[in-house]
Amino acid sequence: MSLLQLNNQNLSSIHRGITCPNYNRSKIKTGIVHIGVGGFHRSHQAYYIHQLLADNQNTEWGICGIGLREADKNIAHVFEKQNCLYTLITQHPDGKENCEVIGSMVDYIFAIDEPNMAIEKMAAPETKIVSLTITEGGYNFNPNNGAFNFDNPDIQYELQHPDKPKTVFGFITNALKKRKEAGLPAFTILSCDNIQHNGDVARKMLLTYIERLDHNLYAWVKEKVNFPNSMVDRITPVTPKSSIDFLKENYQLNDAWPVVCEPYIQWVIEDTFSNGKPPLEELGVQFVKDVTPYEKMKIRLLNAGHSALGIPGAVHGHATINQCMEDQILASFMRGFMDKEATPILGVIEGIDLTEYKNSLEERFANPNIKDGVSRICSESSAKLPKFLIPTLHENLATGGSIRYATFILATWAYYSHKGMNFKNQEIEIIDERKEELHEAAKQFNQDEFSFLGIPDIFGKLIENQRFKNEYSQMIQAIYEKQNIHDLMSQILKAAD
Repeated sequence: MSLLQLNNQNLSSIHRGITCPNYNRSKIKTGIVHIGVGGFHRSHQAYYIHQLLADNQNTEWGICGIGLREADKNIAHVFEKQNCLYTLITQHPDGKENCEVIGSMVDYIFAIDEPNMAIEKMAAPETKIVSLTITEGGYNFNPNNGAFNFDNPDIQYELQHPDKPKTVFGFITNALKKRKEAGLPAFTILSCDNIQHNGDVARKMLLTYIERLDHNLYAWVKEKVNFPNSMVDRITPVTPKSSIDFLKENYQLNDAWPVVCEPYIQWVIEDTFSNGKPPLEELGVQFVKDVTPYEKMKIRLLNAGHSALGIPGAVHGHATINQCMEDQILASFMRGFMDKEATPILGVIEGIDLTEYKNSLEERFANPNIKDGVSRICSESSAKLPKFLIPTLHENLATGGSIRYATFILATWAYYSHKGMNFKNQEIEIIDERKEELHEAAKQFNQDEFSFLGIPDIFGKLIENQRFKNEYSQMIQAIYEKQNIHDLMSQILKAAD
């Protein structure tokens, strides 16, 4: 079998079953510089821009990717060989797979080898937006108090050698300084990370860093640079080797790093840009005054819904989220949580039908082709649940709303953290930086049934609420005694009806 290497030269020869860019990539300007090119960026923002470029429209909004980590060297090599092209494989619930070559990324700079090139690209007049998917850790804040971490060795180095950047803050600062000195308008900094008020976080961290370095630049950035908050959504699992093989076997195409995703896609952005924005509203992107209601909707329904499936699913013995959805009791429990505990505190959200949104979540979670691992969904629950689930519990305690579902999830999490085994007597893969701390707290159950709740930065003062304690006590006792998730969830569902 003769394979066709994915690159510019071979685009016209690619199998007809794969859609290829219908625009002239050589004429595309890079109006967007994106730091942190991973699977999600390639399935989400780069896909939107790819559509925007169709038929040689809006040619000023191409993307230049930048890698700042040593780990980015792998994708740099792939992009060099493939002219930044890659295949997006969209996997539908009915088994259909759409394949499309994405061409919106027209350049990539591995900044560890070419730091000045990366700075000059951001400082170039054509660059209007610098966007980010650097994960929560990339923002360099202390998770306990939200303050910028000046103890980071790379930050310490940059403060001593400001012209030799290592972090996103050093690179952006150097680029903004060049723009200021050249009399160019500031670019927008657009975070696309799954963090609440991601633009506010980016603004606070960058300004704190710049203030330490250059007070004049600090004043200019504070006045001129906008940091819109945004809400992003598209399930994009890690690319399996089977997807690489799929392209080889079915299309004779050699793509070293395709991306797999679900059909659903959403992007909500606050309409505050420093230097123009791409007309993404033509593609269904919502530009809004305040992204907060949309963030809250996603966090309290999608993210918490994942936990409502994943933690009980792990204890029951399911391996993937779609398996959890095939389990009618788990699926009904998750929908019950969304309907009876999360939805009542969301209020009206402009442009969103919450029933339709929840229906779409059920369809997305059930997609048998995505096979999102339960261990991934449950990973770092100690960081996720205080943001995704526990605030809903607090609000319902304050208003007299239902707390049964959320309380059961926490009680199940305690068992999960203590035993590390599912009810099929198989070891659970627990991925959490605080795994040992959680285990130590949970294993005190026999001496104190509330021991797991004694971690204040996770649970706050829940342990002081008598209504919650009564509910939690019944549930955790039942979990340890019966060791049958289905029976207990069924009882909650019947009581709710």
